[in-house]
Amino acid sequence: MARGRHTDALLRVSGLRREFRVSGSVLRVLDDCSMEVGRGEVVAIVGQSGSGKSTLLNVLGLLDTADAGEHVFDGVDVTRLREGGRARLRNEGIGFVFQQFHLLDRRTALANVAVPMVLGGVPMVRRRAVAKELLTAVGLGHRLSSYPHQLSGGEQQRVALARALSRNPSLILADEPTGALDAASSQMIMEQLLGQARSRGAAVVVVTHDPEVAAVADRTVSIVEGRTA
Repeated sequence: MARGRHTDALLRVSGLRREFRVSGSVLRVLDDCSMEVGRGEVVAIVGQSGSGKSTLLNVLGLLDTADAGEHVFDGVDVTRLREGGRARLRNEGIGFVFQQFHLLDRRTALANVAVPMVLGGVPMVRRRAVAKELLTAVGLGHRLSSYPHQLSGGEQQRVALARALSRNPSLILADEPTGALDAASSQMIMEQLLGQARSRGAAVVVVTHDPEVAAVADRTVSIVEGRTA
């Protein structure tokens, strides 16, 4: 249920369809999906395994392209962009937090957080300063030089969260961000994710099967057999 709808839409999709060809047959994973996300709003996408949640998140994050439908992000008609334009919009405006962290094993926490800024051409001195500030903000100021294998699961996810915030995105997408964590770490990650996002005015879309995670959202969108409700 909504705790107060945000009328200034940051993201709007309508009639999204996504199909894959599997063994000569067409599998329709998304079928007429529609939703809006307001600036600063927190939305949870919920549904059973195989319902299309992660595919929808990939389309929203410009990691994948819908076969049909309308997709507008921050006033830009995404369907009209070529891959280079999509990549720039993705890198500058969207931060990602995944269940499996996806940290680079041979990079320190500081270097992992800096990766999106490297891709964005941010100068090294600025990259290091921002990465240090973000890691300190999520309670890892003492872990700047640590490698992923030296960190607990909760600490790795906090590094991933800091990385997602490094370009100051207007939208943060989180795919089961607490799925690999224990209850205490899960609560800490959600508190920090929402706290950091709200302090920056960023919207959050989180895919989850956990009712406790969904409960902290402003609004819940259900997806059943590829259709939003």
